[in-house]
Amino acid sequence: MWIQIAILIISAIVQRALAPKPPQPKAASLGDFNVPTASEDRRIPVAFGTITTKSPNVVWYGDLETKPIKKKGGKK
Repeated sequence: MWIQIAILIISAIVQRALAPKPPQPKAASLGDFNVPTASEDRRIPVAFGTITTKSPNVVWYGDLETKPIKKKGGKK
């Protein structure tokens, strides 16, 4: 019985050592994402109908403001 356990442990170690290593994933760069940009030298496309634009040029995004939280929470 001890011999079988020893063979099992040795074979598990050998399998782990001889297993092929997975390739390392390539790090994501900025070019991999399609995010809106705000650039003056890019043209603003005129779209008629429903379309999907890839990496649009955003020239205005609304009034972003913060409002303080006046309500206490989490305590009873």
